[in-house]
Amino acid sequence: MPLSLWLVSVAGLALFVTPFVGPEVAGDAGYLPLLGASIAAVLVLLVVEAASRHLDSRRFALLAAIAAIDAALRMSLVNGIGGFSPVFFLILCSGYVFGPSFGFLVGSVSLLVSAFATGGVGPWLPYEMFAAGWVGAVAGIVGAGRSGLPTRRDLIVLATAGIVLGFVYGAATDIYDWGAFYRGSPGLGWVPGMGPGAAVARFFKFYLATSVGWDSLRAGGNAVMVLLLGAPVLAAMARFRARFSLVLEAPETAA
Repeated sequence: MPLSLWLVSVAGLALFVTPFVGPEVAGDAGYLPLLGASIAAVLVLLVVEAASRHLDSRRFALLAAIAAIDAALRMSLVNGIGGFSPVFFLILCSGYVFGPSFGFLVGSVSLLVSAFATGGVGPWLPYEMFAAGWVGAVAGIVGAGRSGLPTRRDLIVLATAGIVLGFVYGAATDIYDWGAFYRGSPGLGWVPGMGPGAAVARFFKFYLATSVGWDSLRAGGNAVMVLLLGAPVLAAMARFRARFSLVLEAPETAA
């Protein structure tokens, strides 16, 4: 995985770690600096990828198109049925074919664009951007070294990753809810000054009590969409990659 993506990920990780090690978490009033920093981190990665020619004009156009499609999907009637969301399907496929950095950009930019399109901008957005970005990045790591048209094995591997990442995304974004909306809730909520061990144990109980069922629908939906629609979409993306001459380059994860 490229160094630039590692650095951006480490910066984003501070958002998620703070409630477990810090005496305070950012509330609604303090989210604008976090949102600005998150957008800046994504822009830095965009610039670095463009400067290194990993993100040329054609890949940038594809990134913009996917973000627009995901914004439309997030406004569709099927979005939000239980915990299911169709936006993760293209994020998973993009990362699997084009690699971790492109997958991260697709995930983070898609959530950013869809949030502005749906009026979903708030203190939770930085968490959603990084979590969705990591979904695409992990899909890229899982798909490292693959080439050509998708096989049945590709679909099974990506569907399995979609299940795991559905739960991971849910748990990661629940960290904000846990610290902001459930603050001080007896036995479950975040409490200032907790030690890391107690914080992790309390969050685990919170997640099991409030979110695991909801996230099951997202995880299962990811797998179903990959198995039903993955073959043609992965094949189309593989053809785009070949057309962009990326098949002649070293795998992104080796960068």
